[in-house]
Amino acid sequence: MVTLKQIEEFLGSEPVAMAGVSRNPKKFGYAAFKELKEKGMKVIPVNPYADEIHGSKVYHDIKSLPDDVRGLIVMTKKDQTAGVIREAKEKGIRQIWIQQMAESKDALKELEGTGINYITKECILMHYKPHSIHKFHKAIRKFFRTFPK
Repeated sequence: MVTLKQIEEFLGSEPVAMAGVSRNPKKFGYAAFKELKEKGMKVIPVNPYADEIHGSKVYHDIKSLPDDVRGLIVMTKKDQTAGVIREAKEKGIRQIWIQQMAESKDALKELEGTGINYITKECILMHYKPHSIHKFHKAIRKFFRTFPK
């Protein structure tokens, strides 16, 4: 189970990259990137098929990210997540957040025993300056004691 300490450690690791940022404003990968950026997170988009998303320069892969990137949010399709994790390990990224619905058994195997702080089964939008529905969802989870401790 993920702890609040792990989450706080990840959130303190900016700048972070986000793999799986969509070019389509109707997709969650676009909306999440836009919301985090607008809330003030130093987030860098990764998408092999775009050069710019929501006014930000896009990197085509993990290995081409700036060396000061310390964290990675993964919002890729499940079958792509393990490959993204391998690239992040090669780049030396030590903080990884695998967004709900992106985790796979292969991705988790890539992380086992590495010493990398990784978070799964949590929504980044509920933990980084939540508002509206995410703030409400956080309160409900705290009430029912399902929120990380």
